[in-house]
Order: sequence, then C-alpha cells, then structure tokens
Amino acid sequence: MNGPEVLDIARDGVWTLMAVASPLMLVGLFVGIVIALFQALTQIQEMTLVFVPKILAIFLALLVALPFMGQAMGSYMARVADKIVGG
Repeated sequence: MNGPEVLDIARDGVWTLMAVASPLMLVGLFVGIVIALFQALTQIQEMTLVFVPKILAIFLALLVALPFMGQAMGSYMARVADKIVGG
C-alpha cells in the first residue's frame, strides 16, 4: 500500500466520522440553542438546566440514527478490509 492509498483511506475515514457524528452533534446544538433561548426569555439562569434535556435528546437521536451509523461504519470497515486483502 503506497502513500496515496493511505491518504484515501484516511480521508474516507474522516468523512465517515463526520457523517456518523453530525446527526448527534446537530441535535445537541439545536437543543442547546432552544434551551438558551428559553433561559433568555424567562431570565432563568440555571447552568444545569441544559444538561438533562440535551442528554435525553442526544440519546433519542442515537436510537434513531444507530442503524445509519452502524451501516456507515460497517461499509467503511469493509472497504478498508478489501484494501488490506487486495494488497
């Protein structure tokens, strides 16, 4: 395996990582913004108010996105294994 092939695998790994992590990060971002807006409108400045809803939302998003995440990581691993076997 030469240098360009290694860089292709690394680039594909980074794109797979971004595709797998982005749904959960976007849900966390959206919930954080909604709660921050709620805190600003009601003038409730409790720092711990953000954590429980964000954890629950990310957990629910994880349950929904888990099949996609498993398929994306599995196909990436299959491509890497094919490169290893193919030489």
